[in-house]
Amino acid sequence: MKRSFCAVLGIVLAAGTLLAKENLLALQYSGVYLKEHNRTYHIERIEPFACMDLGITPENLFLYPERIPKACRHTVIRTLGAIQPMQIDPEIRTVGELEVLDFLQKMQKSPAEYILVDARKAEWFETVTIPGSVNIPYTEIRYDADFPEEHVRLMKLLGIRKTKKDYDFSHAKKALLFCNGAWCVQSVKAIRYLTEMGYPKEKLLWYRGGMQDWISMGFITTPIK
Repeated sequence: MKRSFCAVLGIVLAAGTLLAKENLLALQYSGVYLKEHNRTYHIERIEPFACMDLGITPENLFLYPERIPKACRHTVIRTLGAIQPMQIDPEIRTVGELEVLDFLQKMQKSPAEYILVDARKAEWFETVTIPGSVNIPYTEIRYDADFPEEHVRLMKLLGIRKTKKDYDFSHAKKALLFCNGAWCVQSVKAIRYLTEMGYPKEKLLWYRGGMQDWISMGFITTPIK
């Protein structure tokens, strides 16, 4: 089947955008070499040797128990995960702390229209989270025939309705998603899975800084018991 010029051009542009994004993400691992005043600097993410064997657990990252060396208590999270770009989709808005506060105000007034989603797995959510958030782990968004109750819960929380052939998002809530920080991919995956379902991108917001920035800015957190 022949493709039109516009269709082919669209494929080429999409491939180019994906490649550019992959190259951007790769910089955090290769680093950038900068020459200045007869010196060469290798700008990269520093990994303290004493911190490299620490387990990636909620307690280690946010509660800093006594077993964590002092040198690692504020540096361990700097070397984890894969740093995400400032914008993961041109149609999905990236927000900061002030926008999260504004969102919380709106959610308080209209809970049927807004929802703050902690997209991390349950053990992270139960350790520390943003007050008012609801835990929808990214692993529970895609339909799983073995756990249909998870999909029912997802649809109820987000205001999605099931039709005979597809999903109805006409009453879907405006959802702001977050996870651990700019190096965490859990919320990014959650957003991708939702858009694959057909969730309107204009109803999705992404708090890139997540828990790391929220805590560093001095905002309170909620331990869920």
